[in-house]
Amino acid sequence: MKRFLLLPLLTMLLALVSTTGTARTLPALNDDTIVVRLPNQATMTLYVKDRAQLRELRNYKLDSLMLLLDTYIAQAEKASKNSTSEQVTMEFYPAKDQPGKRVPEQIRITMHNDQAPGQPAKKGERVDVSVGRVFGVTVEESGTDGDDRVSVRVGSSAKSDSIRTAERKAKAEERANRAVSSSFTIDLGLNALVNKQQDMGGTSLDLRPWGSRYISFNWLYDIRVGAKGSPLYLRTGPELAFNNYMLDNNRRFVNQNDVTTLELPTEAGRNYEKSKLAVSTINLPLMLALSFRDDKGRSSFRAGAGGFVGYRLGSHTKLKYEEDGNTKKDKDRGSYNLEDFQYGLQGTIGIRGIDLFAKYNLNNLFQSNRGPQAQTLSFGITLLN
Repeated sequence: MKRFLLLPLLTMLLALVSTTGTARTLPALNDDTIVVRLPNQATMTLYVKDRAQLRELRNYKLDSLMLLLDTYIAQAEKASKNSTSEQVTMEFYPAKDQPGKRVPEQIRITMHNDQAPGQPAKKGERVDVSVGRVFGVTVEESGTDGDDRVSVRVGSSAKSDSIRTAERKAKAEERANRAVSSSFTIDLGLNALVNKQQDMGGTSLDLRPWGSRYISFNWLYDIRVGAKGSPLYLRTGPELAFNNYMLDNNRRFVNQNDVTTLELPTEAGRNYEKSKLAVSTINLPLMLALSFRDDKGRSSFRAGAGGFVGYRLGSHTKLKYEEDGNTKKDKDRGSYNLEDFQYGLQGTIGIRGIDLFAKYNLNNLFQSNRGPQAQTLSFGITLLN
């Protein structure tokens, strides 16, 4: 039914552009909108930038255009009836098949169909036709009185919202069905120390919670495990991480006799505004991840668990304090007897647009018998996922 309605309306539209028709034209809703109400209760809405864009429709030979649309709409209807999808989008390229002729370079037809294969059409069907970059047509049957409505868009407005939605959904499905996909994320969170033991001087390694920040830049690759559509992935990829350990209780890291300890300032009355140890590492995770999507192709729930290995790239301490009315900053680079190699467990969980992570180092931060013994726990939120 849509097909037989669509072709006469297109014919009337093109005739309206070339001559003065008998259809009654309603007042324009705005400068680039023309609304035409036809005797059979169908309504056409025409969007144009200027009069020259409207005249572009004259470049098409009416009979040839009608035959093309008739053929392509028939193919789209057949594909829609045999499909279980809510909508089917097909693209045709007449200019390639008929070089030298004045035909559209592209025709895109979207059939909206909520019926099961082989069953009669239900109310609420909609057909979108986009002809090149010139104009588009939407035929919609209402779900109440069964009337058909037609919307025609010209120029930059040719793509209907439904076509844009279909394209976004198609792109999301294409990304979801890749065997290997990549992404860049940023982990932002805090560091805590667990399983702490007293250092050689009998002092516990206590951190200032909000000053002990963690940030990492992650280039991740998800490798699908199983057939197309499987939600299971193997995740890996390099991570550049920065761990800050901000000391509390006015203490600082001191490396003497190849042993790292915690000490109070030697200068009387000095208070450290900041006293921290900064460590940069390169990590490689290996996790099994699950990613589920909703009926619109959007990621709805994600979870992953596995392990990681890492190597220390650099480290330094930094002190900030007041002296004689001036702010002083002392930075000292060195290994401070930190473990060069790290390994541990990590996990992620995400719902909609929110992703959380946690990482637990199985080995100690410092080398055995050469520094305070404790293990790092990092946790926070993942951005740009």
